[in-house]
Amino acid sequence: MEDIRIRFGKTLRQKRTKLGVSQEGFADMCQLDRTYIGGIERGERNVALVNIEKIAKTLELSIAQLFRGV
Repeated sequence: MEDIRIRFGKTLRQKRTKLGVSQEGFADMCQLDRTYIGGIERGERNVALVNIEKIAKTLELSIAQLFRGV
């Protein structure tokens, strides 16, 4: 099975691109660094719960909805 960080990153990228937002724009919306978002999408980051909440809120999803694709 694929690492959860990679699965989460793929899900995040799909949802971000569906919004039509660049990594930089999305990072600004989340109040996170662009390189951090890039690292998440590549599965290189172990994302903190606080940041998962920021990402979900920015996508206007619950945390459970965000993880459905994972």
